[in-house]
Amino acid sequence: MSNLPGKFMIGLTGNIATGKSVVRRMLEHLGAYTIDADALTHRTYAKGAPGYQQVIDKFGKWLLNKEGEIDRKKLGNLVFSDAEALKQLEAIVHPLVRQAAEILAQRATQPVVVIEAIKLLEGDLRKVCNSIWVTNAPEDVQAERLIRKRGMTRDQALERIHIQSAQSAKVAVANIVITNTGSYDDLWKQVSEAWKEIVPGANSAMADSVVIKKPTGELSVKRGKPKHSTPIAELITRLSKGQRKVTASDVMEDFGDKAYMLLEQDGQLVGLAGWQVENLVTRTTDIFLEEHVNVQKALETLIKEVESASTELQSEASLVFAMSELSTQENLWKQLGYERRTPETLGVQAWQDAATESTPAGSALFFKQLRQDRVLRPI
Repeated sequence: MSNLPGKFMIGLTGNIATGKSVVRRMLEHLGAYTIDADALTHRTYAKGAPGYQQVIDKFGKWLLNKEGEIDRKKLGNLVFSDAEALKQLEAIVHPLVRQAAEILAQRATQPVVVIEAIKLLEGDLRKVCNSIWVTNAPEDVQAERLIRKRGMTRDQALERIHIQSAQSAKVAVANIVITNTGSYDDLWKQVSEAWKEIVPGANSAMADSVVIKKPTGELSVKRGKPKHSTPIAELITRLSKGQRKVTASDVMEDFGDKAYMLLEQDGQLVGLAGWQVENLVTRTTDIFLEEHVNVQKALETLIKEVESASTELQSEASLVFAMSELSTQENLWKQLGYERRTPETLGVQAWQDAATESTPAGSALFFKQLRQDRVLRPI
């Protein structure tokens, strides 16, 4: 990873609840390939991964659950109460994370690669970065987010904040500081301006590259952008028959977590798919279509573009969570290469975790493997 010709490497870090993942997602919208190094850590010791046996040999078989997987909660309780155990675990997983990140960065077709890591500055990944970006937020904003999003008490939130290394130390070495006080409009503006300032030649060429137009009959698809927040909100609210009352501000917030493919017919928005690639797994959780649109053609068009974009992001598998009428269209999904599955039948732990974490109530899960080769196979 020390020699990646043609790549501009951004290292992204910051303390808990400062918005690292949101900024990473925004950079992905702008055209970067992004890597969540902390998510890769969990993959290193999944069953069948190269760190699995090393962790068992170091800490014991008592960590295994009934499926033979290492119980992350048990492991976390061990290492976060014992500094020496944490050091031993990091000695196992950090080289494997770097190896996996190297593979992903080399495979990426995008010239800009972003690596998000909570301990970026403490490890070797820092050395390969052309630019260090740090997200920053006031302590009261961090605490409010942990209370609202993770259900912590204020005391618990403050304890988690104070246990980390000083945020000021990260800010001091940053090339770019992104101050995240809670306004997604302001955050998007900061990220966009920093992108134009720091990334060589990326401000125009790559911003244009995220627009996809591939007509299928009268239908075409393009990548949604924050400027489309109002029509996206109106479509979701109307087609959900008021079950989801979404505002433009809600959609702007969603852009920190997911992307949208917009389906148009004769220049009018007639459908969309909300999706994300996280930890090399595609999750499509929102599909909305106008009643007059041909369902088969609309799904073929949307899902094809989601898969195409997912392939660029090196996704291994596509999970679609279909609601209402779409959940009963098994033959249609079969034609698209998808099988109806349950999370526990997916085989790969990262895929199972993604399905379990993302399944909306009342949805049916449809699965398709996008790639046979995977990072972090056994050595």
